[in-house]
Amino acid sequence: MWLFLAFLSVPLIEIALFIQIGGAIGLWSTLGIVVLTAVIGTFLVKTQGALAMNSLRQSFGTLSDPSEPLAHGAMILVSGALLLTPGFFTDAVGFALLIPAVRSAVFRYLKSRIKVQSFDMGGAQQQRPQQYARDPNVIDGEFEEVPRDPNAPPSGWTKH
Repeated sequence: MWLFLAFLSVPLIEIALFIQIGGAIGLWSTLGIVVLTAVIGTFLVKTQGALAMNSLRQSFGTLSDPSEPLAHGAMILVSGALLLTPGFFTDAVGFALLIPAVRSAVFRYLKSRIKVQSFDMGGAQQQRPQQYARDPNVIDGEFEEVPRDPNAPPSGWTKH
């Protein structure tokens, strides 16, 4: 029901704001503001997105919980979509989502409303074979031999 209300109320708010602002400052100024916010928003989304990607890489590198950097990245993505949508209300929400403190507050709110059943770091609990546990020169891996076509030209990856 709340999604229906959002889809109904957001366009009405946008239309009302366009009429009010357009009447106050004129058509060309209103269109200029809409284009300018899209350009500025694109630049800000790009820089904030790069920071969020660095934070996500760092959380993967330290094997810490990536949920907050992922949520920040998703909010930046939504922010970009809102900033590219013509309108003053969507621009205000989009610019608000670009502020890290606002994103953190939204994340804390969502985190309090969502219950995670399980979380696994993807193999952090697997044990290595005992004979290789201390040897840093051993690389664990799997391979499959692929037969080479004798008529094929050399690949450049081998010396034969």
